[in-house]
Amino acid sequence: MAASVATKTSWKLQEITAHSSNVSSLVLGKSSGRLLATGGEDCRVNIWSVNKPNCIISLTGHTTPVESVRINTNEELIVAGSQSGSIRVWDLEAAKILRTLMGHKANICSLDFHPFGSFVASGSLDTNIKLWDVRRKGCVFRYKGHTQAVRCLRFSPDGKWIASASDDHTVKLWDLAAGKIMFEFTGHAGPVNVVEFHPNEYLLASGSADRTVRFWDLEKFQVVSCIEEEATPVRCVLFNPDGCCLYSGYQDLLRVYGWEPERCFDVVLVTWGKVADLSICNNQLIGVSVSQSTVSSFVVDLSRVTKSGSGLHGPIKDDRPLAQPTPTGSSLRRIYDRPSTTCSKPQRVKHNSESERRSPSSEDDRDEKESKAEIQNPEDYKEIFQPKNSITRTPPRKSEPFPAPPEDEPVIVKEAAKPSQVVDIQTPLPNQENPDLVQRPPIASSTPVTRAEPSVIPAARNAPIGLKASDFLPAVKNQSQCEIVDEEAMSQIRKGHETMCVVLTSRHKNLDTVRAIWTTGDIKTSVDSAVAINDLSVIVDVLNIVNQKASLWKLDLCTIILPQIEKLLQSKYESYVQTGCTSLKLILQRFLPLITDILAAPPSVGVDITREERLHKCKLCYKQLKNISNIIKNKSGLSGRHGSAFRELHLLMAVFE
Repeated sequence: MAASVATKTSWKLQEITAHSSNVSSLVLGKSSGRLLATGGEDCRVNIWSVNKPNCIISLTGHTTPVESVRINTNEELIVAGSQSGSIRVWDLEAAKILRTLMGHKANICSLDFHPFGSFVASGSLDTNIKLWDVRRKGCVFRYKGHTQAVRCLRFSPDGKWIASASDDHTVKLWDLAAGKIMFEFTGHAGPVNVVEFHPNEYLLASGSADRTVRFWDLEKFQVVSCIEEEATPVRCVLFNPDGCCLYSGYQDLLRVYGWEPERCFDVVLVTWGKVADLSICNNQLIGVSVSQSTVSSFVVDLSRVTKSGSGLHGPIKDDRPLAQPTPTGSSLRRIYDRPSTTCSKPQRVKHNSESERRSPSSEDDRDEKESKAEIQNPEDYKEIFQPKNSITRTPPRKSEPFPAPPEDEPVIVKEAAKPSQVVDIQTPLPNQENPDLVQRPPIASSTPVTRAEPSVIPAARNAPIGLKASDFLPAVKNQSQCEIVDEEAMSQIRKGHETMCVVLTSRHKNLDTVRAIWTTGDIKTSVDSAVAINDLSVIVDVLNIVNQKASLWKLDLCTIILPQIEKLLQSKYESYVQTGCTSLKLILQRFLPLITDILAAPPSVGVDITREERLHKCKLCYKQLKNISNIIKNKSGLSGRHGSAFRELHLLMAVFE
């Protein structure tokens, strides 16, 4: 056996059950790469140390699901925004609530701390961006300009600007002191999920659901390059600390990009699923992802990743010679001036509502009394959050890198612990760890969740709902009979197979019927035939095509589809609900102004058959939309992605109330 064993480039570090319900947000501390914060539908914010199985602190106070979390640069403060629009700031070292900030009218979608001053920026589903002074407990300024939800906010390294990414397909750059927009970057063809400033140069990167990464010059206010043709949406981006490259996280993939010219230096396969955040420490990239209540962390060894030079992956768009990489330390653009003082506030504070200008009151005091920081693990808390007057502070800046497993190491499957071994994450007991789990690094498992079929079946899942291995095996009366004949096992597996084949064959024939009419160019008749089949799965397949091309939508098509959308929105299948929401949003944006204008118009003089037909269709659509608005209103209180989509539709349908 060789003395040195080859190790993996990427591996799974840990898997924990982070909350008692679904996790709705999570973020890594960027300084240490060792601190993880999760927000849940249980209205809590839990703090974790990466690669440790137990929660350190559990922060309470929010009364609705936590939609966004952010840790400040020093990893001393954390801010969390909720579904109701409230924001709470906690001091992690003092283990107490610091501020409660009220003012947004809808979900908090994005948050960021100012790099120097005690300011927090928040972006919301209500399309507004607000700048808050944490010391004064008030809104300093409101930035208006986006037309849809603000999904990501980032302060520039010098603290003078703020960049915002939105569902309206734009990236906006705001002057913090002047309180106005500097430039609007257009070019993305889909919602922009994330923006990130280069650590040194006047350069901004943005990643979108249109599967592109764009680089913007902040001096000339123009696009530097665009990297296209990826298979999945861009979920998160992070510049290397020295600014030599950009790491971009996709579904089960990490790509390393250069921008002048645009090129892919390296591609790393990482089984992290839908990665949510990235951080770098000790020349290792830490990535975290979430699936319902489970949070998983992964490590990529950056010493084995190509960050510049000739190791290119993927096609180059033309035959031009590659420019030599710019040496570290030199720059093609201006470099940020980092002031030693805090940022100057906007010239004038404009209050727009009573909730924004109210001074601290007894109501606020009551809110802060109801907010608690429950220290779940005192030993880890003392290790990580030492008092400010202490000589050293952790997470340590000189922390050791995570050990890499051998290249040929078999995949470790997480085993469900016996009932007697279950450890409650919310109230962990010291020195009662599962020895089996401790002996199997690097994966740490947490509380197993009892399998139960959910009320909503998720669109993306790794296994069929309610699947058990015992379902495929014959019942064994005597436990000593451990050997099973292959024929018996196969016969169990085949049970139900013929029924499923019949269902799929029937669906295929139905789609063939719809497609045959579709090819004639008569879209309305083809949709009519799909509705007549009375199979929602066929409706979903057809709508997924129609939703791709907005020009296919006509008023008479709406009268046919709206009753089907009403059924889809009440389905237990998440994919059906998502398709229904997308179709309804397109109808509202495209036809609601037309419907309301026609219904409000005075009656015409004489006989106008065309106008009468249009008026009849508008009345029918209005009646159907009115029925759907009641469903939307009832479901707007849901949490997670469903709730967010329903609340956005609720805002669009305000005219029906």
